[in-house]
Amino acid sequence: MRSCTICGAMTQILNIVGGGMAGAEAAWQAANMGVQVVIHEMRPQTGTFAHRTGDLAEMVCSNSFRSDDDEQNAVGLLHWEMRAANGLIMQTADQHRLPAGGALAVDRDPFAASVTAALRAHPNITISGSEVTDLPKDGQWIIATGPLTSAALGQAIAAETGSDALAFFDAIAPIIHYDSIDMTRAWMQSRYDKGDTEDERTAYLNCPMDRETYDAFIDALLAADKTEFHEGETAGYFDGCLPIEVMAERGRETLRHGPMKPVGLTNPHQPEVKPWAVVQLRRDNALGTLYNIVGFQTKMKYGAQADVLRMIPGLEDARFARLGGIHRNTFLNSPTLLDDQMRWRAHPHIRFAGQITGVEGYVESAAMGLLAGRLAAGDILGKPLPSPPQDSAMGALIHHITGGAEAKTFQPMNINFGLFRPVDGLKGGRRGRMDRYKAYTDRAKAAWQAWLADSGS
Repeated sequence: MRSCTICGAMTQILNIVGGGMAGAEAAWQAANMGVQVVIHEMRPQTGTFAHRTGDLAEMVCSNSFRSDDDEQNAVGLLHWEMRAANGLIMQTADQHRLPAGGALAVDRDPFAASVTAALRAHPNITISGSEVTDLPKDGQWIIATGPLTSAALGQAIAAETGSDALAFFDAIAPIIHYDSIDMTRAWMQSRYDKGDTEDERTAYLNCPMDRETYDAFIDALLAADKTEFHEGETAGYFDGCLPIEVMAERGRETLRHGPMKPVGLTNPHQPEVKPWAVVQLRRDNALGTLYNIVGFQTKMKYGAQADVLRMIPGLEDARFARLGGIHRNTFLNSPTLLDDQMRWRAHPHIRFAGQITGVEGYVESAAMGLLAGRLAAGDILGKPLPSPPQDSAMGALIHHITGGAEAKTFQPMNINFGLFRPVDGLKGGRRGRMDRYKAYTDRAKAAWQAWLADSGS
């Protein structure tokens, strides 16, 4: 057991492997409860395919935390719960917020730098540059290595579970320099002019397509050279993050009814013409010099990718700050391996948090880190915490991944109202959903506040 001596007393250290969203939040929560924490983050000494820096909580895919509506959206509700728990990730996201309609998007580099600075400044936190390659035999640990778990640690986990690690592929969307976009063809507008301010109502950059252009784009997308999988890898994608070419392979109209849907938008250059499809871009930094293509994760090879994307009206001369890519994501079959305190049933001194548990998305990963950090700290302090209430967003998500999901078909899951228990007396279907969602969020907030109070927060 690793320990440190403070004022003559032996205090157990909480070791956290991984400094992404989950590891950063777990460390913050445990340290604020008075526990000594060591974050083991192998970057920048050992890099990954997707990361560019050694900062903690680096955003490698989108720069969006998605909807911030805490009354009608499950993601927004999760934001609310994390803020109520003094979450570092949400606190820092609010500080570096960018206009994004009803969504919470952030300036990614200052965001990660601020998270890193806050953790380095905390008196209870130490950051180690060591790579952990084996499973610890004692002490209190949280493994929060995310989608890019190192090969050595991944193999150690797979060997210990007695089964192969599950894998799917996350694809990264391209980022474009704003000054290379033709604004005589594109325009700024959020769908249905959503947002309380002019910045919010014009948070998205829109590129319209007529039917002929759309059909030619789909043909080129289907014919483009794609990244090949390595031997032994499988292509089991998460539906919430499908590469655009995979969506196109499912049907020529799939993209037009997905990220390229033309609804809620009016082209001021041709207000009388209804676009057949619309490609949207969202600001990627505070300066407004970079925009990412919304929903355009891709595994096209770089040369083909640039050619195909320049077929989009307004992007004919696009300069790319980053082209899209693809990477492997390892996650556990959590319903069979973890208990409702996020402990590994076979080795309860080890907890898991973040995407490796089978949640998907920055927000969900950070939320699981928040819970793991608090639960582990409670154990270390001799004051075990109850499991989070199932009616909260946190509780609904952890209940799903640790037992609510079908183990045989377990796949990564975003937070959504489908994970919540029904509220008696409310209508089902689309017509009743606003009342239903408000009832879910009201009930969740009360449950979460009660849990925080019971936990001494």
